[in-house]
Amino acid sequence: MSRAPAKRAIKQDRAVKTRQDILNSAITLFARRGILATTMAELARAIHMTPGALYWHFPTKEDLLLAAIEELHQRFVRTFEPLLQKQAALPAAKQLEGFMGHTANYLHENREHGIFYGMVGAEAAENNPDVAHALREALNVYITAIENIIRHGQTKTKEFRTDVDARTLANAVIFGNIGIVVQQNLFREGLSYTPLVHALNTMVGAGVTKK
Repeated sequence: MSRAPAKRAIKQDRAVKTRQDILNSAITLFARRGILATTMAELARAIHMTPGALYWHFPTKEDLLLAAIEELHQRFVRTFEPLLQKQAALPAAKQLEGFMGHTANYLHENREHGIFYGMVGAEAAENNPDVAHALREALNVYITAIENIIRHGQTKTKEFRTDVDARTLANAVIFGNIGIVVQQNLFREGLSYTPLVHALNTMVGAGVTKK
């Protein structure tokens, strides 16, 4: 009887790894092909498992999409929480600069994550309300974080202009970064990522800061 828990632990560890492999492959394929063009059969082949085994982990493609969105969201949040805590005492302009810089670096290192948001968001908005809702919920976390920084600069530190709507600018920052990843992927032969991000960040910083 003493060996049974060890066997269960091994099975649980294997199941967790398999689930992670599935999610990694799903994120890549959905980013490359979108929702409608990606099939569960393709996903099963990508991770070298039978469709039946894949369906055991995720009964539907929607279940898999929702899990992929949550996985990306958790990865993103894990990288940002330490930054937000570290920068809490800084001036709002420095907080905004740090957040935008971190976002740009993260998407540069994880390009498919940004493309996933762009591809899946565009399709889900018209075809899958549940997936669209899940994406909005995840993205709203980042949007709200930027909105709070901007409002702090407007009302507390008085660094930022008050004629700029904080929520609107926060949306522009997030979707500007996602758009840059998608655009650079399309024009990758002649368009570099870093100058695009620098242009966006410069415009945002200059636009919101008091003259």
